[in-house]
Amino acid sequence: MTAHKPVMLDDMLEWLEPKDDGIYIDGTFGAGGYSRAILKAADCRVYAIDRDPTTRAFAQRLEHEFPGRFVWLLGNFSDMCSLVAMHGVHEVDGIALDLGVSSMQFDQAARGFSFRNDGPLDMRMSQQGQSAADIVNEASEQELADIFYYYGEEKAARRIAKAIVAARAIAPIVRTHQLAEIIRGAVGGKHQKSDPATRSFQGLRIHINQEFECLEKGLQAAENLLAPGGRLVVVTFHSLEDRLVKRFTHSRCGKLGEYSRHLPKRQEEANVPHFFLPKPEKRVASDAELDENPRARSATMRMMQREKEKA
Repeated sequence: MTAHKPVMLDDMLEWLEPKDDGIYIDGTFGAGGYSRAILKAADCRVYAIDRDPTTRAFAQRLEHEFPGRFVWLLGNFSDMCSLVAMHGVHEVDGIALDLGVSSMQFDQAARGFSFRNDGPLDMRMSQQGQSAADIVNEASEQELADIFYYYGEEKAARRIAKAIVAARAIAPIVRTHQLAEIIRGAVGGKHQKSDPATRSFQGLRIHINQEFECLEKGLQAAENLLAPGGRLVVVTFHSLEDRLVKRFTHSRCGKLGEYSRHLPKRQEEANVPHFFLPKPEKRVASDAELDENPRARSATMRMMQREKEKA
């Protein structure tokens, strides 16, 4: 298994600026790289959230290393308000979100996120609900095409969906290599830079885990939790996520003129900016980090800060 390396860790710390007695949320705990760095940077508290129950093992290490300063919460960061409220927390100084699938999840064939190693077609971050195999074998051809097109930006979505429906009529599709081969056969493209199955697997994973819906709710929750002067940092790994985060930050900082139709308005204050963006408002990984951590190649970090209370 590849050792997990947190992406853009130094950039995250530079923007978040952990301070003594501060309260922070690591909304996507994973192996705990962000949480550990925040705890080491200041004498603060961190509430770490993850929907994957297997991350509990990493959390136990931090609980022993930082007694009384670290709390792990099983759940989705979209529910961060209610999760931390159970611990009497209603306002925080900073929130970090490192989106997508962790390298650990990709490297575990049994989780079914990747076609690099054959495994059961699962893809569930929470290990609950419908699996990828359920969707692939039960969804209609139109539903599959929509998933691949809208969540994977796959131009050959209809051909792929048609090929899947034909293949499952012969035998259920239950393995990652099995699905990848069907997609490759439908797409072709021997000269593509990436594997022809990449976009479809991304679309299926996003759909299974409702990643965009969770992100939209999570961003609004972060907005509600941040104290005056509080900071938000979000790391995305593909253009669809980044566009959603960009639209959110720009709307909250008065750069769009109106809110996204996907995000609830705040009653009469819908167009009043309560946040501001740093300059530059986004960052990408440095050349030095790319040499050490190829996963950072597609990473984009966006930040915003709540305005401080006026004197």
